[in-house]
Amino acid sequence: MFHLCSLLLLVFSFHATSTGDFSTYIVHLDPSSRPEHFTTHQQWHSSIVSVAKSSNSFLYSYENALHGFSAVLSQQELQTLQNLPGFLSAYKDKLVTMDTTYTPEFMSLNPSTGLWPASKFGEDVIIGVIDTGIWPESPSFSDHGMIYTSKLPSKWKGTCQEGQDFNSSLCNSKLIGARYFNKGVKAANPNATLTMNSARDTIGHGTHTTSTAAGNYVEGASFFGYADGVARGMAPRARVAMYKVIWDEGRYASDVLAGMDQAVADGVDIISISMGFDGVPLYEDPVAIASFGAMEKEILVSSSAGNGEPRGIPLHNGIPWMLTVAAGNFDRTFAASLTLGNSNDKEQQRVIVGRSMFPLDAWVKNETLIYNKTLSKCDSLELLSQAPRAIIVCEDTGFLDFQMRAISSVTNLAGAVFVSNDPSPVEFEFMSCPGVLISATELATVIHYINSSDNPIAAIKFRQTVTGKEVAPSVTDYTSRGPSPNCPAVLKPDVMAPGSLVLASWIPDDYTAAVGKNTLLSSEGFNLISGTSMACPHASGVAALLRGVHPEWSHAAIRSAMMTTATELDSSMMPIKDVGQNFTVASPLAMGAGHIVPNLAMDPGLVYDAAPQDYVSLLCSMNFTRNQIMTITRSNNYDCANSSLDLNYPSFVAFYDKNVTTGAMLKHRFRRVVTNVGAAATTYKVKVAPPEGVKVAVWPQSLVFGKKNEQRDYYVEIVYPSDGQGRVLYGSIVWSEESGSHVVRSPIVVAPTSAGK
Repeated sequence: MFHLCSLLLLVFSFHATSTGDFSTYIVHLDPSSRPEHFTTHQQWHSSIVSVAKSSNSFLYSYENALHGFSAVLSQQELQTLQNLPGFLSAYKDKLVTMDTTYTPEFMSLNPSTGLWPASKFGEDVIIGVIDTGIWPESPSFSDHGMIYTSKLPSKWKGTCQEGQDFNSSLCNSKLIGARYFNKGVKAANPNATLTMNSARDTIGHGTHTTSTAAGNYVEGASFFGYADGVARGMAPRARVAMYKVIWDEGRYASDVLAGMDQAVADGVDIISISMGFDGVPLYEDPVAIASFGAMEKEILVSSSAGNGEPRGIPLHNGIPWMLTVAAGNFDRTFAASLTLGNSNDKEQQRVIVGRSMFPLDAWVKNETLIYNKTLSKCDSLELLSQAPRAIIVCEDTGFLDFQMRAISSVTNLAGAVFVSNDPSPVEFEFMSCPGVLISATELATVIHYINSSDNPIAAIKFRQTVTGKEVAPSVTDYTSRGPSPNCPAVLKPDVMAPGSLVLASWIPDDYTAAVGKNTLLSSEGFNLISGTSMACPHASGVAALLRGVHPEWSHAAIRSAMMTTATELDSSMMPIKDVGQNFTVASPLAMGAGHIVPNLAMDPGLVYDAAPQDYVSLLCSMNFTRNQIMTITRSNNYDCANSSLDLNYPSFVAFYDKNVTTGAMLKHRFRRVVTNVGAAATTYKVKVAPPEGVKVAVWPQSLVFGKKNEQRDYYVEIVYPSDGQGRVLYGSIVWSEESGSHVVRSPIVVAPTSAGK
């Protein structure tokens, strides 16, 4: 009774004091104070605000990570609310600055603490990008704020090569080099005239990947209002150099090799290459060959795993001396609000937030809402063209793209509500009609509203960006899976990074969205696209930051740090799920060691190092001929005296023949050497999470280090029965520091020889 009386007092107070200036407030409440006659917290929250009967409005009810609501209130109304039982605190809503615009924040990069300030944001580290070229006028490649680093690093030997619509003055302290390689494409097309015979980008891919890795700060970046905020790359103060090897007229291995070769000669620290070659052995793979030479100079080469799913194409760039990056989803979605009922009557309306990327700053307001079996398949242009002006509800037919095109082709409809039962993130990169995508559960609410209303009307409001609501990360459905077809003995991919709908710079003379059939739009220099091509430069940028903090680390140490500190858990602290496998727990064959955690990678405790001879010993065990090995190594200085498939790598993979007699015990033994890069004297203890039905033994059980950079070795034995089912099993080995905070985790995979095929 006390709660109800308090609420009535609040009603009176709101009526008496709802004048003056209004502001949005976030109000925190004690959930145990909810009056019993309210069945849900949201009812309680909305009732508190709706009684005001003023110009204020209820915004959100928070029931999970926090408890309370947000609403537009006057100062006097807020003071009255503060006297209500259960009130905890309230404060004015704050302007949110999103940082691409959001992926650095998602990866916990902070301008005040951690890897960003420790590395000086990548200052003077050089990232060479092998790609389609660059748009040098993009503000992402301005050297604004880099005046104190205007002197080029002494190791830099590159140049700004002039060409068509590209002169040397376009380079600066950020974009320090640009070259192009076209002899291969010209040889293949002797009668063709290159569209743009210079390092200038005409495709957009290279501009996007370069700005993702190391773009400078750009305020007001967005994709038609979506994902708006301050755009910046992973290493915003790093230098970049572009090596254009991909052309409108074709893409050839010879040009790729030339570009990578020149990058090594020019003195880059990191090579980022978001491309690869499928179905070729290491000794015929230009990326594998060129990256071996880069590795010898301790240049880390970061590469994309490929977009081979759901077609079943295994990953490319599964190269032992490279970093191979899978693509993950993150917790940002693009939305539109579907309001059922008159949008001017806030008490009677129901709001559903669905997905949309309609590019116009539009509001389809108070239009008739229709749903019927004849029209709502949304697959007949003839029927749709005869429909009245309205917002049409389209059934889930499984052909969403076709429905969108059909709605875009007619002019009489005001908008559309699409439905999908697919629980996976919808990664359409634009929507050409004023539509919103909702779930099947929400469809039931819409149909109920239509059937129960004499005059069903609705409104759709676009350009909304939502962060932090989705459980993330998850493995995308398109990222290629391991094992590596050209070197299965080394577990690939290595790590996962954001890859879906990443906002980064784009070429301005290309359309990035459409409205209807004939209207093409450009998003003013930024674009949202998806792929492992987008994941790779995230990892490249993080590698550049680590190089800035630890210039003494080898390429393998940097890769190891990223792998052993990666997380296998999502934001709900549950194992990361695989969208492409019906949201089952993701295997290391899909995500490697897990999602990159940059700040932890700065201080990994232990690293698994590897030298060129270690990779040669691996090659020697792969039944390659001497010439094939020499194709990669280019040197006789290596030997095959200690050939072994057991590379000193931060992961373990053991294969079995599923045709072996069921119950037969199979055994695989590994040796690993770890280097202490943490405290001077420390001890680590091992903990094993074995794959189901698999016995894993590790000895010794503890590793004692007396000083920094000291090495210790350990052994792992995996014993598992052949069950004839061909299952992929996985677990982990974790070394935990006894008196410190370091946790060094390595994934284990037990798989049939046919896995990934």
